[in-house]
Amino acid sequence: MAHVDHGKTTLVDALLWQSGSFRANQEVADRVLDSMDLEREKGITILAKNTAVQIGGTKVNIIDTPGHADFGGEVERGLTMVDGVLLLVDASEGPLPQTRFVLRKALEARLPVVLVVNKVDRADARPAEVVDEVYELFLDLDAGEAQIDFPIVYANAREGWAGFAADELAPDLQPLVETLLATVPAPSYDPEHPLQALVTNLDASPYVGRLALLRVRHGTIRKGEQVAWCRADGTIERARVTELYVTEALDRVPADEAGPGEIVALAGLPDVTIGETIADAADPRPLPVRSVDEPSLAVTVGINTSPLAGTEGDKVTASGLIGRLERELVGNVSLRVRPTASPDVWEVQGRGELQLAVLVEIMRREGFELTVGKPEVLTREIDGKKHEPVERVAIDVPEEYIGVVTQLLSLRKGRMQQMVNHGTGWARMEYLVPARGLIGFRTEFLTETRGAGIMHHVFEHWEPWHGELRTRPTGSLVADRRGRATAFAIAALQERGSLFVGPREELYEGMVVGENARGEDLDVNATKEKKLTNMRSSSSDELVRLIPARPLSLEQALEFIRDDECVEVTPKSIRLRKVELSATKRQTIVSRRKRERDATPA
Repeated sequence: MAHVDHGKTTLVDALLWQSGSFRANQEVADRVLDSMDLEREKGITILAKNTAVQIGGTKVNIIDTPGHADFGGEVERGLTMVDGVLLLVDASEGPLPQTRFVLRKALEARLPVVLVVNKVDRADARPAEVVDEVYELFLDLDAGEAQIDFPIVYANAREGWAGFAADELAPDLQPLVETLLATVPAPSYDPEHPLQALVTNLDASPYVGRLALLRVRHGTIRKGEQVAWCRADGTIERARVTELYVTEALDRVPADEAGPGEIVALAGLPDVTIGETIADAADPRPLPVRSVDEPSLAVTVGINTSPLAGTEGDKVTASGLIGRLERELVGNVSLRVRPTASPDVWEVQGRGELQLAVLVEIMRREGFELTVGKPEVLTREIDGKKHEPVERVAIDVPEEYIGVVTQLLSLRKGRMQQMVNHGTGWARMEYLVPARGLIGFRTEFLTETRGAGIMHHVFEHWEPWHGELRTRPTGSLVADRRGRATAFAIAALQERGSLFVGPREELYEGMVVGENARGEDLDVNATKEKKLTNMRSSSSDELVRLIPARPLSLEQALEFIRDDECVEVTPKSIRLRKVELSATKRQTIVSRRKRERDATPA
C-alpha cells in the first residue's frame, strides 16, 4: 500500500515476472493488475485485487490496493486479509496524505510493516531524508516500539531492482523477498478450531454466478462440503461449496481444499455479501464484522430530465437506475444510497469526488443517462453542534506560486500546518481545509499554477462548521432557446468568457454553454444565424476565427457547477445545465429569495 503513483502495481509486476509467473516471450501489459478500462485510462488502481507468487517453497498472497483516499474502503477491506504490509514511499516525494491514511489503518490492525523506498533512480531522489520523514510519521501516529523498528529496503520497481542501500541495488528483488519472508509471519491459527472464513470481497463468473472472496482464518474448507453461512442479519443457513478456487499468479485455478491463510473464491452462495462468515456446519462461530469509515461527500443522482433525454442512451428509467445502484452497493462497502423527496432521484454518499465520478463514468459507459447534482459535504451533530469534515492537503508547487496558493486556500478557510522548501525550486505546503472548500478547488489551482502544481488530500477529522465559504467567482453563460450552436453566434460570445460548446452542437433552454467572466449568470442566444442579403462587400465573407471550445471531463464538470446547476451525463455527452431550465421561472425564484432576504430582520 502507498500513496497514489508511488509504484505499488509496478512492483507487483516485477514480483510476478521474477517469480516465473509468465513465460519469457509472453505478451504482458504494464501494470497487469490494473485490468479495468478506467484504471488503464487514468493510470490509477480503483479496485483492490489479489494475486499469488511462489517463492521457493512458500506461497505468498499479494493484495494490490488503490492509492487514492476516495477508494480507502478497498484498503480497509484488504487489511482484513493479510498478515503484513509493504509500505511504498517515493524517494523524492516522501510520505503524502494517503501514506498517513493507509499507515494509520495498518498500525491499528497491528500488522508488521516493511518500508520500501521506491524510485531511488530519480534525479531528485533524497532517500535518507524520506526515511527520516517516515520515522516522524510513525511517531506522529503513536506507533509502538516494536512497530517503529521496521526493516527498510530501497528499490527501483520499474527495473525490478532492490537493495539494503540506495546506491547498492541488486539486479533483482531478492533483498526485498528475503526481508518479506523474515518480517511477515506465517498465518496464525488454532488447529483445534472449527472452520472460520470472512467474506472480504465479491466477484462474478458467467458460469457459476457470484463468487465470494475470503481468507480462511481457521480450519479447512473443502469443495462439495456443507458449511454454515452466517448472514449479516444474524441468521445461519446451510450451504454447499459447489466450486472452490485458489489464486496462482493471475489465474483462479480449481482446488479440492484450502487451509488457514489461503485466500479463496467459492461459489454456491447466491446472495452472499461482504462481512458475512463461512463457518463449520456443526459448530458455526461468526466473525465480527469489520467496520469501514463513513462517507464524507454526497451527490444526487437521478434520471435524465433534459429535452434531449433518451437520444443517446438506452437506460433511462428510474427502476433501472436504482437497480444498478443497489448492485453497486453489494460490492462497494464505502458507498451509501439514500432516497430523496423526489421518487426518481437518490442521494449517493461516498468518500470523495473521484469515487463518485468513477461510479457515474462506469454507469454512462453501460448506457445510462443521468442527471448528477453538485457534490455536498455530509455534516454531523456532535455535542449539539454542527460539524463538518476537514481534509489534510499536501501541495507541491514551484516557489513562485507559493503566494497565489496561500491566497486561494485562505479564502477557503485553510490553515497552514507546515511548509518545507527542499532547495530544488519546489516547495511543499501542508494545510487543513474544510472538505467543502476543496470542491471546485483543483481546477482553479491548476489554472493559477499553470498546470505545474500537484495536490493530494485525505480526510483528517471533524471540526465545528466554518461558516460561509467563497464559491466560484464567475457566472455561467446560459442558452435561452433550443437549436444548434452557430459559429456566428459563438464568435460574438467569445469576449464574454470561455465556451464549452462548438458550432453545430445541439442546445436547449437552460443549458450552460460557457463560463461568464463576470460573477452573474447571463442568458445568451448561441443559435443566432448570420442574416443573408443579396448585397456583397469586401469584408462580409471573412473567415470567422473561433477559440476552440473547452470540453469538461466529468470530474471537472462536477467541480464547476453551482448549487442551482447540475450535470447531464449520457454515453456520448457531458452537458452542464440549470436545475430549473426556464429562464422566467429562474428569475421568479431569484426575486422570491431576494424578497425573503429583505424581509428577514438583520
